[in-house]
Amino acid sequence: MRVGTARSAAVQWVGEHARPVPGFRGAYFSGSTVGLPDDAELSPFSDVDVVVVTAAPAPPVGPGKFRFRGALLEVSHLPWEELASADEVLSSYHLAGSFRRDTVIDDPTGRLRALGAEVSRRFAEPCWVRRRCLDAERRIETRLAAFDVSAPFHAQVLSWLFPTGVTTHVLLAAALRNPTIRLRYRAAREVLDAYGQAWLYPELLELLGCARLSAHRTGGHLDELARTFDATAEVARTPFFFSGDLTAGARPVAIDGSRYLIERGDHREAAFWIVATFARCHTVLAADAPELHRARLPAFREAVADLGITSTDDLLRRGQEVIAFLPELRRTAERILAAGPDSTAGADITSTITGTGTGTGTTG
Repeated sequence: MRVGTARSAAVQWVGEHARPVPGFRGAYFSGSTVGLPDDAELSPFSDVDVVVVTAAPAPPVGPGKFRFRGALLEVSHLPWEELASADEVLSSYHLAGSFRRDTVIDDPTGRLRALGAEVSRRFAEPCWVRRRCLDAERRIETRLAAFDVSAPFHAQVLSWLFPTGVTTHVLLAAALRNPTIRLRYRAAREVLDAYGQAWLYPELLELLGCARLSAHRTGGHLDELARTFDATAEVARTPFFFSGDLTAGARPVAIDGSRYLIERGDHREAAFWIVATFARCHTVLAADAPELHRARLPAFREAVADLGITSTDDLLRRGQEVIAFLPELRRTAERILAAGPDSTAGADITSTITGTGTGTGTTG
C-alpha cells in the first residue's frame, strides 16, 4: 500500500469516527509517515499514527492499532491543553516533530495549523533543540527515580526499560530526527554513524544489555514472545494504554517486524521491543489470565536474563548506570547539535526508516 492511500484512509476514519465525537478539536498525523511522500511504499511492519485532539482533560484510551480501509492505523488521543502554546510544543521532544511539517488532518478551529506554522518556523533553532534534549533527559531521570521495588517483576522491567531506551531519543532530538519507538536503537545508530560518533553506540547497547546477544538467542525469544502475544490477544479484557499494541491486528508490527529486524542482522536492535512487548503481555495476563501469566513467565524471565537482569537489584543497579551515562550522552548530543542538520548527516534519516511510528500514546 502507498503511504498516500493509507493517509486517505486515516482522513476518512477521522471524518467518520472522530469528528462527530463531542469535544473533538482536530487531528493530525504523527510518527514515521510524517516524512514520507504519498507515493512511497508503506512498510508491512508500519502503521499510520493519528493523534486526535480533544477538549477532554483526561481523554479515554485510544483505540490503538486497527485496520480501516485496508490501512493499519494507530489512533491516540491528546488533551487540547497539551498544545496550549508553540513554546510548550517546541520544548517537548515527543510532540514537536509532528508539527515540523503540515500534518493536520482536520482543524475545525484553525488553531492546529497556526500552531504548526509557528513550530515549523522555529523547530531547528538551537535553543529549542536543547530544550527537547533536556526534556528527554528529564524523562529518563524522573522515570528511573519513580522505580517501584514493590511492583511485579514485569512492571519493574518496564520501569527500567523505557527510560533506558530514551537515551536514544536524546540523540535523535539533537539530530532533528523522529523519536521513534520500536526502532529507536537502529535510528540512533544511523545518527551516530552519520555524525561521526559511532563509538558511542556500543555503550547504548551495553546499557540495554544486548551488546553480545546473538541472533539465535534473539530469534528464540521472539518465538516465545509470539506464543505469549497470541495468548494475550485472545484473553485481553482490561484496558491499558498500550492494549492496541497487543491485538491480532498489531501482530505484523510486534512480531513480524521484529523477525524482519533479526533476519536483516539487526537482532540487537530488535531486543528492545521484544522485551517491551513481552512485559506488556504479562501486564495484561496478570490482570486477565493469572494462570497463563504464571505459565508463560519463565520464557519472559529467560529473555530478560539475556539482558543481564534476574532481580530487582539488577534493575536498580542498571538504572544507576544509565544515570551515570547521562553526562557523556549530553556531550555527544551537543556535538551533534553543533554540527547541525546540514552536516554529513545528509537528508532526514527518518525518510529511509519505515515502521518507526512514534506512538504518541506509548511510554517513552
